[in-house]
Amino acid sequence: MSATSLLPVPYSKTVGYGRLLKAKLSLLVVFSALVTYLTVATNVSWYSIIGLVIGGFLITGASNGLNQIIEIKTDALMERTQNRPLPQHVLSHVQALVFTCCILIAGIWVLWNFSGMRSALLGLLSVVLYVCVYTPLKRITPFSVLIGAFPGALPTLIGGVAASSSIEQYRFSMVLFFIQFFWQFPHFWALAWFNHDDYARAGFHLLPSKGGKDAATRFQILFYTSILLPVSVLPFALGFTGVLSTLVAVICGIALVIQAYIFYRLKSDAQAKKLFFVTLIYLPLVQLAFITHV
Repeated sequence: MSATSLLPVPYSKTVGYGRLLKAKLSLLVVFSALVTYLTVATNVSWYSIIGLVIGGFLITGASNGLNQIIEIKTDALMERTQNRPLPQHVLSHVQALVFTCCILIAGIWVLWNFSGMRSALLGLLSVVLYVCVYTPLKRITPFSVLIGAFPGALPTLIGGVAASSSIEQYRFSMVLFFIQFFWQFPHFWALAWFNHDDYARAGFHLLPSKGGKDAATRFQILFYTSILLPVSVLPFALGFTGVLSTLVAVICGIALVIQAYIFYRLKSDAQAKKLFFVTLIYLPLVQLAFITHV
C-alpha cells in the first residue's frame, strides 16, 4: 500500500456530521434496545418502537459526538481515528457541540414521549456514564472498560423498561443486560489487543493487565468469554425461553469460547481479529434467538 493511500480523504460537512454520529455503531445499539423490547413485550406498540429507534439513535449519536469532541487531540494521534471530522477540521468545535447537544435533547424528548420516562432517563444515564466517566478514565486506568460496560449494556434496559409492566419482564431485561455486559469484555479487549500500539500512542490504558499484550490479558479475555455460557442459560433456567433458543445461545457461546481459547494459545493479532469478528456475530444471533421464546 502506498503512502498516498493512507492520507485522509477530504469530505463534506454533511458527511462530517454523519461520522460524528457514528451511524453504524448507533444502529447496533438501537438493535439491542429494539430486540430486548420485542423479546420482553407482551403487547408490542409501534409507538414505543418508533421512540426506541429514533430516540435511541439520536442519544447514541450524541454520545459518540461528545466523545469525539473530548478526544479530538487523541483522535489525531491514532491511525484508526485521525480521519474523523474534528481532527480533519471538517467541523469546528462549536459546530460539533451545537449539533450533538441538539440531537441529545431531541433524542431524550423522543424517548420520553414515545417510549416513556424510564427509557429516557436510562438513555440520559448512559450518556453521562459514557461521556463523563468512561471517556476520561480511558487514559487513567484499564478499569475504564468495566465502567464503560455499564452504558454499553444499558440499551437492553432502555428497551426492557419500555416494554415492562411486571416483575418477570424486568427480570428478563436484567438477564439480557448481563449477557450484553459480559459480552463487551472479549469484544473490546480483542479490539484493544490488535490496536494496542495505536491506543498506546494516544495514552489509552485499555487492556486489563499492566503488561498489556501478555498471558494475563489473554486469560481474562478467555475467562470473561466463558462467563457468557452460564449467563446465556439463565433465560431458560428462569423460565423465559425454551430449549431451542437456549440451544442456539449455547452453541454460539461454545463457538465464542473456542475462538477465545485459540486466541489464548496463539496470542496473535490475527486471532484477536477473528475473536472480535466472532463477537460481532454472537450477540445478534443470541438476541434474535431469544425473541422466539422457543
